[in-house]
Amino acid sequence: MKRSAKIAALCAASLVLCGTVGLFGCGNNQSSDSGSVSVYDTSQGVAATVNDVEIGEAAVTNYMQNFRVSAGLAADADFAQWMVDNAYTPSDLRNDVIDYYVDQEVVRIAAAELGVSVSAEEVDAQVNNIRGYYEDEDAWTAALAAQGLTEQEYREMVEMSLLVKGVKESLDLEAVISDEDKNMYAQMFAVSYDGAKKSSHILFAADDQQTAQAVYEQLQNGEITWDEAVAQYSLDTASAEDNGNVGWDKMTQFVSEYQTALDGLNPGEMSAPVESSFGYHIILCTEVYTAPDDVNTMSISDLPSDWQDQIIQSLTASAEETAYNNWIQEYKSGLTITINEMPSGLVYDVSTEGLTPSEGSYAASLAQESTEGPSESTE
Repeated sequence: MKRSAKIAALCAASLVLCGTVGLFGCGNNQSSDSGSVSVYDTSQGVAATVNDVEIGEAAVTNYMQNFRVSAGLAADADFAQWMVDNAYTPSDLRNDVIDYYVDQEVVRIAAAELGVSVSAEEVDAQVNNIRGYYEDEDAWTAALAAQGLTEQEYREMVEMSLLVKGVKESLDLEAVISDEDKNMYAQMFAVSYDGAKKSSHILFAADDQQTAQAVYEQLQNGEITWDEAVAQYSLDTASAEDNGNVGWDKMTQFVSEYQTALDGLNPGEMSAPVESSFGYHIILCTEVYTAPDDVNTMSISDLPSDWQDQIIQSLTASAEETAYNNWIQEYKSGLTITINEMPSGLVYDVSTEGLTPSEGSYAASLAQESTEGPSESTE
């Protein structure tokens, strides 16, 4: 069982996701009235230094207060119980936030040494791209406010994300993928996607059943080929570029009408026009995957080629991230980093005296394991 390290997750989301997925499920989820505080504001003391750069205690406190509000822990009693339930202390949480700010500073130093920089125009392009998902400026501002962000704060997050991306690209680190990992993932895919069906379709407008039926009959009679019909008639321009291919059903959630029709098809069989909320579909089942009796002996080459590509892409991304994290940790070890002692009187340094972990909490599970021994299925 894992600790609910919400504050660490907020830090990771801010650093890694922002600027790549925009405001959708991203940001540090801060939503308080305390405003923005510069990480270099030392008016309340210095929390840490990275080489000669000072990280202010004010920014750490501000982050912590914003976290409490966004997590519904504004009341000291609620916050204290949450810490006890998750085996945290105020010092632990402070260290999490300091680590986040330190890691950002390490990226800035590494970027400068590698000659990596991010221009205002690059940040503008990224921000404007995300802004384009919203119908007007009010909707954009509301989306930022829902994340507890000003546009300037969001721009800073985007800049950091782009710096990380630039550092990774400049390093050109080798992503090592073992055959063992490839085959392990292949065996997992085989079990999960046994019986999966791959299909292509031709999509017609909801008010054009007559054309859909006519094209279906032409296909049946051999008057037109599938490729020709897709190119000439399908309104799904994305799949039309690949002869109507929409992939595997167990990897995609199709509308129920489409899935029901596909369930009744064998490879090479085609459906009559099927109505859904998207219009009318003519569906062609192109392939069915059947896992071998003993998946433990199979290798990645035994999978459909598009599954192989997906596995390689996933493993490559993971290996690249691991290589970068190893590099940045080694680089970080060469810097002079000092974490100062936690000052007394911080507003989030609330007492947990007399509190016990709630039933079912992370801390309660730890206590149970310490008396009974670890369970057979621990995460």
